[in-house]
Amino acid sequence: MNSEKSILGVNTNADLKMKEVSKGFQVKGITNGLVSGITYGIYSTLVVVASGYDPLISAAGFLAAPFVCSGLNDFFAGVFLLFYNAKHGRLKEIIRMLKTKPGKMLVIGFLLGGPIANGAYLVGLAMAGAYAIPISATCSLFGALFSWIFLKQKPTARIVLGMVVCVAGAIVINLVKPEGAPNFTLGIICALIAAVSWGLEGVFSSFGGAMIDTDVAVNLRELVSGLFVMILVLPFVGGVGLLFKTLAAGTPVMWLLLSGLSAGISFLTWYKANAMVGTAVGMSLNVTYAFWGVIFSVLFLGQTVTPTMVIGSIVIVIGAILVTMNPLDLFRKGEA
Repeated sequence: MNSEKSILGVNTNADLKMKEVSKGFQVKGITNGLVSGITYGIYSTLVVVASGYDPLISAAGFLAAPFVCSGLNDFFAGVFLLFYNAKHGRLKEIIRMLKTKPGKMLVIGFLLGGPIANGAYLVGLAMAGAYAIPISATCSLFGALFSWIFLKQKPTARIVLGMVVCVAGAIVINLVKPEGAPNFTLGIICALIAAVSWGLEGVFSSFGGAMIDTDVAVNLRELVSGLFVMILVLPFVGGVGLLFKTLAAGTPVMWLLLSGLSAGISFLTWYKANAMVGTAVGMSLNVTYAFWGVIFSVLFLGQTVTPTMVIGSIVIVIGAILVTMNPLDLFRKGEA
């Protein structure tokens, strides 16, 4: 009898330890998701700052400058992450990863989320300003939808409600069209293209990120995106000359170095969150960049504060909280 109680006691302790480990893993995943949102808001602000300097601000056309920023930002982020991975002895894993099936799946995600999504996002920022930020944040909705379809990660009713609330917040922010933005609608469409592409990238990163070191994956992601834009996209949009002029200018490069660092941290923590807590939750935490991006734009870029912008940003945060946790848990103290 005593031996049975002893065994039961050991099993109970083991179960409690497993619950603690599982809870700690989830908390770490949620923290990564929140950090990815804040740092992406910083990145969005810094890219706009860089775009305000010559030769970017006076560039002809509407594609060259955003793609120069996109290419340099992602490339700088990739370089920062190379140093990070070299410090931890992971450089050999970058080449090894490309030979695996998960690695090849990730590369598809890289192309969707890098050249396509990031380019469209920056074009949207150039045309619609900070209003494009929350529209692109609907990527969390598409991420949940695509993960349901392709990864069989069926969202709960609470997660679905949270996603709908996030989208509602984005709509509220865009109810009032800003003055002096003739290409506002096209900018919003570009932001929506970015949202769909990021949603798909979230699915690919969740699949590959669960089997491959996320630090290595996101490093390759930034390098592939940056080099693809500078080598293949810029000649197509007539931006090669602008690239060299920007590098020679100095000041915009300094801001893009900072934005690259922010973007590198954001994607690193986003991939970790997707692998730890699933695409739907990871992307819903990342979506808070819509709130932070608007706040930073108001504080540092002189973006006009409107009631719809304030209300919409708060609604987006509420939606992200709903997806992340059950608010009632805050009042359930002392329960096992």
